[in-house]
Amino acid sequence: MDISSLLQGPMGQQMVNGVVNQLGIKNEQAQMAIAAAVPFLLTALNKNASSGDAQNISNAIDRDHDGSILDNLGGFFSGGNFSDGASILNHVLGNRQGQVENAIGKSTGLNASQIASILAMIAPIVMGYLGKEKRQNGMDAGGLTGLLGGLVSGASQTNQREMSTIEKLLDRDGDGSAIDDAMDFLGGFFKK
Repeated sequence: MDISSLLQGPMGQQMVNGVVNQLGIKNEQAQMAIAAAVPFLLTALNKNASSGDAQNISNAIDRDHDGSILDNLGGFFSGGNFSDGASILNHVLGNRQGQVENAIGKSTGLNASQIASILAMIAPIVMGYLGKEKRQNGMDAGGLTGLLGGLVSGASQTNQREMSTIEKLLDRDGDGSAIDDAMDFLGGFFKK
């Protein structure tokens, strides 16, 4: 289990195209921002699920994120309504959202407002991906927690095997994994 299908291939390209069309930024900037946003969101969701919020996340997925968004990403982006993403971010990141936006902005050259927009576009896609996996595998809240943990650790292992140029730019400590940098960054936010 890894997140490469969200970052690469047709789905990844549709996300990049959607972000570029919405914000008028360069392709490379969109790729870098998405490559940072997806691990940040998964890591934050994993931290929340592991800290006792798994049932709430599972309920939100069952209620609003069945995975159908993945079947029409072009329609999602052309619709231009990303308020669901803003709600997801508010729940998942809370008052830490500004810090996450600034951190991703520093590594991509985009401003916090652009990153906020990208996060709002990507959050429903990540939730849809989780919803599709949850539905296809008949998972409960515990299964969802396991899925998130697997995605986060799978991303770390995948990055160590083969990193794209984008991921290398995001790999702050040079260890071959951008996800650990996201986890270290978010780790300080989620300590109780």
